[in-house]
Amino acid sequence: MSTTAASDGALETRGIEPVPRAERTARTRELFPTWVAANISVLLLTMGASLAVTYGLNFWQALAVGVAAPVVSYGLVGLIGIAGKRGGAPGMALSRAVFGQRGNLLPGSLIWIARWGWETINAVTGAYALLTVLDIVLGIRSSTLLIIVTLLSFVVTTFAISGLGISAVQKCNKWATYLFGGFSVLVLGYLVVDTDWGTVFDRPAGPTSLMITGVGLIAAGGISWVPSSPDFTRYLPRTASSAAIVRNSIGGAGIVVLPMVLMGAVMAVSTPDLASAADPVSFLGEILPLWIAVPYLLIAVVGMLLINAMSMYSAGFTAQTLGFKVPRHWAVSVNAVISLVFGGVLMLVATSFMGSFIAFLSLLAVAFSAWVGVFGADMLRREEYDAEALLDTTRTSAYWYRGGFSPAAVAAWAAGLGSGLLFTTSDWFTGPLASNNPVGEYGLGWVATVVVSFLLYAVLPKLAVVPVTAPAGAPQEPAPAAV
Repeated sequence: MSTTAASDGALETRGIEPVPRAERTARTRELFPTWVAANISVLLLTMGASLAVTYGLNFWQALAVGVAAPVVSYGLVGLIGIAGKRGGAPGMALSRAVFGQRGNLLPGSLIWIARWGWETINAVTGAYALLTVLDIVLGIRSSTLLIIVTLLSFVVTTFAISGLGISAVQKCNKWATYLFGGFSVLVLGYLVVDTDWGTVFDRPAGPTSLMITGVGLIAAGGISWVPSSPDFTRYLPRTASSAAIVRNSIGGAGIVVLPMVLMGAVMAVSTPDLASAADPVSFLGEILPLWIAVPYLLIAVVGMLLINAMSMYSAGFTAQTLGFKVPRHWAVSVNAVISLVFGGVLMLVATSFMGSFIAFLSLLAVAFSAWVGVFGADMLRREEYDAEALLDTTRTSAYWYRGGFSPAAVAAWAAGLGSGLLFTTSDWFTGPLASNNPVGEYGLGWVATVVVSFLLYAVLPKLAVVPVTAPAGAPQEPAPAAV
């Protein structure tokens, strides 16, 4: 991605400030490998297996889920990414224009904390992949010390890539796309020859409710990227095609999600324990021949590194919008340390990786969807973002609203979040309305979150965007004005 702020491979020093228009020379096609790399995860295989084993879906239902999930989730990623080309700033910085300088701390804090879990899951998966390679190639068995060493190596490498900035991340994404695509073809070819397709296609169909729940399960990972999507489109010029942003987001994700989900569902027919494996990676060493399993696992490690690098890259911006007065690459280090600590706990103490992962996904989708509904509704009425007001965190900011809060945005966000949790079921939390109604039974708590927050923000009166000019000590609040 072309920028004058950071040449290829150099340290990117730009933080949350909007990118000058002269430097916004990126192309929409660069988003395709970005979202390919964001989905190079063997966890998709395990989730595909869960569709077959836990949810009881057949091949055709898994196919429908594999198509629908990236269209829904990365359709939202692409749509919200349009804000990046409009404002030239990271998503959580643009969010200040919606929630107010202080109000933005509420969804920002929740999203930042949720990213800790996502990055922990990815770090653990990458460490498990390294452990599996050491086991099947060198016969080195897992131990507490080895777990710590592999996890530390993974996190440090992730920090190095994300700390360099957007150019390094984009360059790594491009090569990872080529490698992953090539070896995925090998795996698919092996499965085509080795699978008992009669058994696969003879499986009965599962309940429609669980198929819809499955869409939410697979889509949750994509939804977690929605607040970050402007981070990867802010170097696009204002004239960039909005349709191309959406198309490349869906295409890049879909070309990975669909085959990975189907591969997992097919593998689970002969290996049903795949859906409940102690770790999400070691099964590949048992199902695939060594000459495919080893390079595929190593590519999986690269994929998880890039996913975490992208996540930490965005998390650095989120930390800055929360008031951390440090360069972005140092803000990234906070997430790196947290993922290392939480990852160690998950690998050494937790009894069920997949149980924790599925429970986390259920709550992750709701946590991010509340922001998506409000920000998406605001995009329908806002074409421009005031660059100076985004960075001005004082009362003089045009985005100060009332006491630093946009009442409409904060109220809609809180109502959407609460509504979604009422209908959500997980091992960690079950809402009081999670059963005996279609929304709860079909796993649509996250959809309820988006709908409630979107509609409520759309109908509530919004404060006018007017800079405060009164001297300190006698601030004047802008009057409510429906916009």
